[in-house]
Amino acid sequence: MNSIISWVGGKKALRDLIYQRMPKEYGRYVEVFGGGGWVLFGRPLNAVMEVYNDYNSDLTNLFRCVRDQPMAFLTELGFLPLNGRDEFMVLKRYLEKEEFTSEFMLKELELAQRQLTPIQFEEIKTILIEKAQMNDIKRAAAFFKLIRYSYGSGCTSYGCQPFDIRKTFHLLWQGSRRLKDTVIENKDFEDVIKQYDRENAFIYCDPPYYLTEGHYAVEFLKEDHYRLRDALAGCQGKCLVSYNDCEFIRELYQDFQIESVSRLNNLAQRYDNGSEYAEVLISNYDTGERLRDMPTQLGLFDLAGFYGME
Repeated sequence: MNSIISWVGGKKALRDLIYQRMPKEYGRYVEVFGGGGWVLFGRPLNAVMEVYNDYNSDLTNLFRCVRDQPMAFLTELGFLPLNGRDEFMVLKRYLEKEEFTSEFMLKELELAQRQLTPIQFEEIKTILIEKAQMNDIKRAAAFFKLIRYSYGSGCTSYGCQPFDIRKTFHLLWQGSRRLKDTVIENKDFEDVIKQYDRENAFIYCDPPYYLTEGHYAVEFLKEDHYRLRDALAGCQGKCLVSYNDCEFIRELYQDFQIESVSRLNNLAQRYDNGSEYAEVLISNYDTGERLRDMPTQLGLFDLAGFYGME
């Protein structure tokens, strides 16, 4: 299936090439820079353990709410489903406030535990947790609308297009079922790699591309590119990384396998139809396993089954 959201740097145009280069066998799939989860959502459901991670807490909160509380999420989305510049700015300001974050709740619980009796603490704990859960749903709904209503899904400027958010309800139900067994993490990429790396792991990374980091809500510095390379160099499992094709990245990953690929440049199609964007797929394993087993001609149903071989 497709992702429930479009997202900056989404891999819809590249994911077929990624599927063809996945290992034939692996026991866990770890998507380190999850973003919109386009590669994850397109994978077939099977017995392989799945981990989605992103450092953007609004993304992980959205996916958790869709997975765990779909009815509450849809109810919140359907409440005043307005789409206009004024509503867009209200949603944007609400998300920028971050009044009741998880960190705030933990501090409040710690303070209450120190100051109150055990009985009083249990009462206030229940209230705080319920308030946090309500805020999670409201924040996820606001974030989802902001994505849908913004220009290019960038969440910064109003897209000036009519859109009824209720048209997405069927996709969200489908997404909830798809995510039911997926582990959702909100951690630094290095911590996730260390936690889930095993000999049978397949780790896919789609980091912010070099010199395009400003398009992402979460800061990603040049030193983070080095830190990612070092983390992947020590992996027990197999890893695949998608990056923009440039001299810095090729030099950084010179000890890995590097394959040149390209896709249509969606941002340039309005001005230069057919324009392509050069990318690289970087790996620490032989990515030709599946391609060598691929028949010379495949039908639509054969191709779907081919991707499902784990």
